[in-house]
Amino acid sequence: MTTTTATDSGTITTTATTNPVLRVAPAPPATAAAYLAAQLAFHADVSDVAAALTAEGDPGFVVVDSRSTASWDQGHLPGALHLPTALIAEQAERLLDKSVPVVTYCWGPGCNGATRAALALAELGFRVKEMLGGFEYWAREGFPYETWEGPARKVPDPLTAPVDAEDCGC
Repeated sequence: MTTTTATDSGTITTTATTNPVLRVAPAPPATAAAYLAAQLAFHADVSDVAAALTAEGDPGFVVVDSRSTASWDQGHLPGALHLPTALIAEQAERLLDKSVPVVTYCWGPGCNGATRAALALAELGFRVKEMLGGFEYWAREGFPYETWEGPARKVPDPLTAPVDAEDCGC
């Protein structure tokens, strides 16, 4: 088995390896930094969104739930705007301010609805990020949410949130 490594200067080296992790070598540091910075420009995680929404003052963004009304009623982030993806083209410019970044979410990691909503908003000229984990991880991490019946909150899942700490430290 061989591993191919590309450097920032364009040099390519090949080394033998049986390690499946290194079968494709890590990117050069500058390439990795650019890629990872780009990821952060496109995504926010539920913990960061929750911290920003609960901090004092304006968070500087609006959260958009792109799911159906039935899904919204089942549970949504407090303060989120309900704007199903199918309605973005006709309603976004009336409901949102293009000077305010938008964070979209849908059900969870198994759903790309937040991606479709973010794309539709970006095509209309909005600055967007997706909330990684969606509503599923919001609820699993124990953050409060609202349902058609009123406020709700689940016990944090120890596989997704720290049990005895304020935050995960990342």
